[in-house]
Amino acid sequence: MSTEQHQRSRTIHATASEIFALLADPARHHETEAGDWVRDAIDPEPITGVGQVFAVNMFLERLGGAYVMHNKVTAFEPDRAIAWEPGQLNRRGELKAGGWVWRYDLAPSGDATEVTLTYDWTDTPQKTREGFARWPAFGPELLEESLEALDRAGTS
Repeated sequence: MSTEQHQRSRTIHATASEIFALLADPARHHETEAGDWVRDAIDPEPITGVGQVFAVNMFLERLGGAYVMHNKVTAFEPDRAIAWEPGQLNRRGELKAGGWVWRYDLAPSGDATEVTLTYDWTDTPQKTREGFARWPAFGPELLEESLEALDRAGTS
């Protein structure tokens, strides 16, 4: 299977530890997006490891307005990498992931950090893709805007 993803990088003038702490804090995720589609964390406890699920209130008009996204942590390497696979809870309370992953890789560089953001939809089933008005759901410009917002949040 081929890899389907967008990836963008940006140098942020903050330590990898500072950036990782922000990304591992669901209560601050709204600060990492340029728009207001990521809202408040339902459970604001910090992310502590792979397998953890955290929920965030979201809002996108094109998806019908307000909704909740449950995210399963798929990578957790302090000050190096963090990733999650978004999904929704079914009626039995089981997480059904959509098949896409958001991943941040951090590479310290002096007093700054090279941050690479990847949106990978390789494992998204065709049926799920067809449920969206466009696929992939987000273009590379969103990653650039997200890194810019992370830069503002990480250096303020």
